[in-house]
Amino acid sequence: MRDLLAGPTLPQLICIVVFCCVSWLLLSLRKSLSKPRPRSVAILVLGDVGRSPRMMYHAESFAKLRFETFLVGYEGSKPVPTLLSLPHVHFLYLSQPPPFLRKLPFIVSAPIKILQQVLTILYALLWRIPCPPEFILVQNPPSIPTLALVWLVGALRGSKVIIDWHNLGYSILALKLGSDHIFVKLAKMFEAYFGRAAHVHLFVTQAMHGFLVKEWKLQGLKAVLHDRPPAHFHPATAFEIHELFLRISPSLPVAFLPPHDPPASTPLTRVTSSASPSLRPDRPAVLVSSTSWTEDEDFSILLDALSIYEQRARAAHGRLPRVLMFVTGKGPLREPYMRKARSLQDGEGDPWQWVHITSTWLEPGDYPLLLGSADLGISLHSSSSALDLPMKIVDMFGCGVPVCALDFACLSELVIDGTNGVIFQNATGLVDHLENLLEGFPNALNLESLRASFRLAIDRRSISSREDEGWVWNSWDDNWTRVVRPLVLPDVHGIFELEVNDTRTRC
Repeated sequence: MRDLLAGPTLPQLICIVVFCCVSWLLLSLRKSLSKPRPRSVAILVLGDVGRSPRMMYHAESFAKLRFETFLVGYEGSKPVPTLLSLPHVHFLYLSQPPPFLRKLPFIVSAPIKILQQVLTILYALLWRIPCPPEFILVQNPPSIPTLALVWLVGALRGSKVIIDWHNLGYSILALKLGSDHIFVKLAKMFEAYFGRAAHVHLFVTQAMHGFLVKEWKLQGLKAVLHDRPPAHFHPATAFEIHELFLRISPSLPVAFLPPHDPPASTPLTRVTSSASPSLRPDRPAVLVSSTSWTEDEDFSILLDALSIYEQRARAAHGRLPRVLMFVTGKGPLREPYMRKARSLQDGEGDPWQWVHITSTWLEPGDYPLLLGSADLGISLHSSSSALDLPMKIVDMFGCGVPVCALDFACLSELVIDGTNGVIFQNATGLVDHLENLLEGFPNALNLESLRASFRLAIDRRSISSREDEGWVWNSWDDNWTRVVRPLVLPDVHGIFELEVNDTRTRC
C-alpha cells in the first residue's frame, strides 16, 4: 500500500506513456477509416497564420462555399477581420517549440524542433479535426516536414491533397547554404518526392507551372492561380487617410512633416470648411515597401537610392517633393538595415532633410489603408527560385498603387513596364525612376499616367476577366472562382444538392 501511495515508478511511467501513445495512434487510425466529410478542408500553414495572406484568402473562399474550414498553423498576428466573421472557419493553433530549445546548439535543437512539429501537426490533422476532411491544402514552402505529413495523413484518412506552390523550399535554403550543399540537395529530393503526387497542384506563376511539370513530372490536376488581394484592398479615400494618420502620426517625426494640428489636420490631410478631409498640397510623397526582411530582398539598394534622392532633391529647388518612406513587416534582417537607415538619416552634422524612413508593423486592418494612402510602392523582391511573384506588389496593385520593382525572371507576368509600374536593376535605376515619377508632385504627370492605368484595367474587367487579353486587373474572388472552384466542386448537380442539405453531417 505504501508503494502505491508513493506514486508510480519510472518504468511504470514509461509504460503509461507508451500505452497512451499507442492507444492514441490506434484511435486515430480507427477514425481514419471513416469516409472524408464532403465540403470540408484543412489548410496547413507551418508559420504565423496571420502573416500568411494567400492561405487566409483560400480559407475565406472555401468558407464562402460553406466548406467546414480548419486553419492549422501558429498563432501570432491577427487574421484578416473578414475571416474572423465567417461561421465555417475554425482556427487550430499549433503549440510553439519549447523556449529552452533556443539555448541549445542547432545540431541538438533542430531534430527536437522537427519532432515536436511532426507530433503537433499529426495531432491536429488526425485528432483535433473531428472528421477526415475532403481536402488538405498545404502551402509550399516550407516543405519539411509538411509535404510528407499531408501525404501520410491523406493516405490514412482518404483526404485529397492540394499543394499550393508559392515558391521552392530548397531554393530558399540555398540562399543560406549554397546550391551545392548536401542539405540543399537532400531538401530538393525530399520536396520533389513528396510534392510530386497530389490531387491538385496550384501555382503562383506560369513559369513555376512550366518548370515543375517538366522537371518533377507532377501528377494530378494543375492550375495557375495568380495572387490577387481581397476586396478590402482599395485606394483609400481622403477620409480614410485622415483617420489613419490621426492614429499613426504621433510616431512620425514632427520636424520633417508639414505643420499639423490634430484632429483638424494631419501630415497628409486637413479638414476644410465643408467639414470633410481633403489632401493638402504641401504633403510629402508617401512611398511604401512591404517586406519579410529576408535574404531575397536587398534593402541596401533602397538605402543607396534614397541617399542619392536626398542629394538630388536638395539641388532641385523645390521641383522634387519630400519623401516619407514606410517599410512594413517583421523579419530577421530588420534591425541591421534600420540601424543603417538611422545612421544615414542622422548623418554627422548633415542630417537628411528631404527623406525620412520609418519601419512599422501594422495591424491587418491598417495595412491596406496605408497601401491605399501611398503614392508609389517599391519592391526589392528578387525571388530565390526566379519562379514566384511578390505578394507585396499584388497588394499594392489592389490599392491602385503603381510600383517600382527590382527586375527578375517572370516579373513580367505581373508588372508591365511603363503601364502599371516601372522596372529597375540597381539603385541608380531606382532613383532615376523616383525623380521622373515624383517631379512636380502632387501634380506629377508621369505618376498619374501609371495610376490611370489601374482605372482602365478595372474597367476592362467588366468586359472580360481573361488574363490573356492584355492588362486586366481582377480580384481574388474572380480568380479563385474561375480557377479553384471547378477543381473542388466539379459536379454542378452535387453543388445544388449540398446547398439544400445541411453540410454539418456527422462522420
